[in-house]
Amino acid sequence: MALTHKDVKDMTWTVIGGGNGGQSLSGHLGIMGYKVRLYDIIPETIQAIHEQGGIMVNGVVEGFGRLEFATTELEKALDGADLVVVVAPALAHADIAKACAPYLKDGQIVFIHPGATFGALEFRKVLDDQDCPAEVILAEANSLIYACRCPQPGQASILGIKNQLMVAALPARESSNVVEILNAAFPQIYEGKNVLHTSLENPNSMLHPAPSLLNTSLIESGREWLYYYEGITPSIGSFVEGLDQERLSIGQSLGLELTPLLPWFKIVYDAPGETVSEAVKNNKAYAGVKGQNTLRTRYVLEDIPMGLVPLASLGHALDLRVERMETTIRLGELLLNENFTAAGRTLENLGLAGMGPKEILHFAETGSKELETS
Repeated sequence: MALTHKDVKDMTWTVIGGGNGGQSLSGHLGIMGYKVRLYDIIPETIQAIHEQGGIMVNGVVEGFGRLEFATTELEKALDGADLVVVVAPALAHADIAKACAPYLKDGQIVFIHPGATFGALEFRKVLDDQDCPAEVILAEANSLIYACRCPQPGQASILGIKNQLMVAALPARESSNVVEILNAAFPQIYEGKNVLHTSLENPNSMLHPAPSLLNTSLIESGREWLYYYEGITPSIGSFVEGLDQERLSIGQSLGLELTPLLPWFKIVYDAPGETVSEAVKNNKAYAGVKGQNTLRTRYVLEDIPMGLVPLASLGHALDLRVERMETTIRLGELLLNENFTAAGRTLENLGLAGMGPKEILHFAETGSKELETS
């Protein structure tokens, strides 16, 4: 039986993460009339939101989103929640999963928004390693639904909202149920084939690491600059398009039809272009996105180990050439003196080493590593 908007309005949303995305989502949901509580580890953020009773939102969404409460107590935030939405850097996903494990309850939906690459798979492994007894449904989105910033705690600026967002669950049979619930608030969310599909449709690993590394001199120049409008030049955009071809080849080997970056910009942001460099400049949501002033940002520290490393690991398992991915990873490791490969989400770290395409797909579909025998 299909859920109604009223059914979902009676559900309680817990948002884990008080950064740009978490505050934007919490405020937007509050404006729409949903029951929302926010958890974060930073007391100053929680105190500011608690004192004003919610989050002031401006941009393409305007209004004050009232919250049930904001807290630094995870058990309180999870108690009675129907949907637990993790809006936090991918580097924190494992720690969040470990912290949540004792408090999760049967039937809760844990929605990782976004999952980066293999976010749901990592969350599942951590819960299993922690012997979490709760039967929860894990889901992930391929990207964050907003282009957003938070100038200060309790204030969110939503610069743009995607026209489409892919979501899938682990196991995949739960995807339609999760999407039906999320559609009440976000009708543009649609169902992906499985969590490999959502992970491979994550655009951040294409758009963040390589352009950042190739703009090192601009990043360290000390002047203000615009990340997309100035940083993705024709040559850098061409490199990104080649990187994207490697991503598409991985999807093809798994029987997944992925969206190339150029049509993705048109579909998601109404931003056309003959090249990636043109498309980002035609994207109004990117107009105010400033470039970083250090390489040590999530565009590199997160999107290499949690984005390119798992993609390259999967590519290797499929015997594919992923030279641009390997080059970007290695350049990042040399420039920042970090071992992103060892710290990243490899198939080995996720407990999936030695699995072929058939076994990997089966796990994404069913959540089981055991193939069915007839």
